[in-house]
Amino acid sequence: MGQRLTAFITADSTLKLTAAMEADGHAYLGRDAGEVAGVGNIGLPITADIEKKVDVFIDFSSPHATEKIVNRCAELGIPLVFATTGTTLEQNVFIRQMSQKIPLLVSPSMSMSVNVAMKLCETAAQTLKDKDADVEIIERHHRFKKDAPSGTALKFGKIISDAMSITDSRFGREGVLGERPHNEIAYHAVRIGDNPGEHTILFGLLGETLEITVKATNRDCYAAGAIAAAKFLHDKEPGLYSMFDVLSSSE
Repeated sequence: MGQRLTAFITADSTLKLTAAMEADGHAYLGRDAGEVAGVGNIGLPITADIEKKVDVFIDFSSPHATEKIVNRCAELGIPLVFATTGTTLEQNVFIRQMSQKIPLLVSPSMSMSVNVAMKLCETAAQTLKDKDADVEIIERHHRFKKDAPSGTALKFGKIISDAMSITDSRFGREGVLGERPHNEIAYHAVRIGDNPGEHTILFGLLGETLEITVKATNRDCYAAGAIAAAKFLHDKEPGLYSMFDVLSSSE
């Protein structure tokens, strides 16, 4: 994602890439960010820390780096687009607290299409509440993904469970389980090849099924969405924002 962000930002005449960060000990540290991204030398070495104040910071990293990155952005007063998934409940509470100090946009997916699909699922869930609909979520990602189910799948589930007052979750199935309990959302995680991301949400009724599917063919959609989020966030007041705010913005 860092490479695709670098490529997109350097191609946008309204933006300037002024910092590029990797984990401590990474092989790319000290190398030129443009060369790593395949866009040529841009005179910007990759560092292991945020060394100066920038207008907006975009984080696609790991939960292991969450406290370091959020704290550093708060110290420097940098608005933060937080696109890392797999964070703990405690980390999520910490992020919400830090949004009192800086503008902080959090989303499990930076994809515009995914967030539109979430709105569609919210509408479907509100309409089908108390209409005897079962809900199942299937997500597919590349073999290298660390967390399961994906943060995006869990966000879909949260939106639907809130709208339909569903209280239980199930992660996969095995064995003789009997009939499907009605008051649950089931998640199924597939890890295969280099799939950049695919989510299918099923609302099943007797005699008919509604499916809402969104697929990424490459990671460019996440980079484009993150950049749109950064442009939206740069002049905002401290607070917690989402991609829904970006979609509803005229900017």
